[in-house]
Amino acid sequence: MPKRPGVNQDRLVEASLELIQEQGEQGLTFVALAKKLGIKPPSLYNHVRSIDDLKYILRLRGLRLLESDLKNAVIGRSESAALHSLCHAYRHFAQTQPALYRMTLASTEHDDADLQAAGRASLEVLLAVLSGYGLEGERALHAIRCLRSALHGFVSLEIAGGFAMPLDLDDSFELLIRQQEQGLRELPPRG
Repeated sequence: MPKRPGVNQDRLVEASLELIQEQGEQGLTFVALAKKLGIKPPSLYNHVRSIDDLKYILRLRGLRLLESDLKNAVIGRSESAALHSLCHAYRHFAQTQPALYRMTLASTEHDDADLQAAGRASLEVLLAVLSGYGLEGERALHAIRCLRSALHGFVSLEIAGGFAMPLDLDDSFELLIRQQEQGLRELPPRG
């Protein structure tokens, strides 16, 4: 069966991203996607094997975009400037692509090689930033877990509308970064 002109995997991914931004991951169905593309649902099988295959492609795209954003944010920066820029890039990614962000959250350690590589690439950016604080090995990995937890908690509450007080969210986020940075500076490099 020939592929419909104008529908290729890139357009399929773009339409899928639009759907998950509008309706969340649960709104991504072959019926909804076909309707958005103006094709019949069975035609999607010309481009992907299943909805799970499509979600895999989206997750991989999300991991790669996040890594790219983080890496671009820290290039040419070190220590405090790198940490602040990295945190802002993380927040911006989550704010602008909340559904795709949620797809990046699960560990990639037990997935296939492409997902492992994409997950490892973001980890390498974080490790490089934390090396400026003298942290490496397991200490750096523990610090990354803490930093990621703090950032995720903030952006998840923000996305869900969990901050209703009339306080500036940017000020709160800056305080969160400063608290994380203070914690990084107080961690002994080893032990």
